[in-house]
Amino acid sequence: MQSCIVTGVSSGIGEAIATDLVKRGWRVFGTVRRAEDGERIENDLGPSFTPLVCDVTDVDGLSRAAARVAELLGGTPLDGLVCNAGISLPGPLLHQSLDELDRQWKVNVLGQIATVQAFGPLLGAQEGFSGRPGRIVMMSSVSGKLAWPFVGGYAATKHALEAVSHALRRELMPFGVDVVIVGPGPIATPIWEKSAGAVEKSRYQGTFYGPLIERFEREVLARAKHALPASAVAEVVHTALTAASPKVRYTITPSPLMNWLLPLALPARWLDRIAAKRLGLTRKG
Repeated sequence: MQSCIVTGVSSGIGEAIATDLVKRGWRVFGTVRRAEDGERIENDLGPSFTPLVCDVTDVDGLSRAAARVAELLGGTPLDGLVCNAGISLPGPLLHQSLDELDRQWKVNVLGQIATVQAFGPLLGAQEGFSGRPGRIVMMSSVSGKLAWPFVGGYAATKHALEAVSHALRRELMPFGVDVVIVGPGPIATPIWEKSAGAVEKSRYQGTFYGPLIERFEREVLARAKHALPASAVAEVVHTALTAASPKVRYTITPSPLMNWLLPLALPARWLDRIAAKRLGLTRKG
């Protein structure tokens, strides 16, 4: 039975990945921050799922989780690690608190590195390993390549995660451990509602951006209506874990021409004008 760690399985994409892998016959270890979430998913998925109560920003917790997985596997190598945990805290960078930006950085970048450091040896990233090396999947976003207003902090972390992933892939080549990036666009998960609701409007009401925050929320929720199901990402993740010659990066988004290919191809100033029109970011006076 193949085995995989999936971080951040309490809802959304992480839960969909864990569910999909269990249905395909994998043994899944999933990290959750709350024990009750782990119990719920374990009840839903059965004995092939084992919850790991830890936060990706807690290095000691990750170390304990890795030791438990090693014990449960009984010396059998780990086949996959899906670094999925992440948060999005929107806000205009001119006024957003550094604490919020720091929190996103700790979860979305440092937390992913800490996860790889904790579980990498179980995948074969260690000297003397003689088994079949496993594979790492890093959950990025279209924001790993594109940066839109009010999600600059989140986009910065995903840009950084892509750089980390490329560096890791090259550093881990001597061990045979591959690193594959998956970059979803709008996906039907609670992160959209959380993202829209995470903006503390009162904090920005006295700024230029105050009247634009509700417009941003409407734009976010409108995109959510056309989002793909989380199961679509789970299918791509399975491909990234099992393909004989996987791509370096998989992008999955509704309307890939409009949401991915064209924005990448258009001049940056054109994208500026599109953002200005959608969100009312026009100069006053």
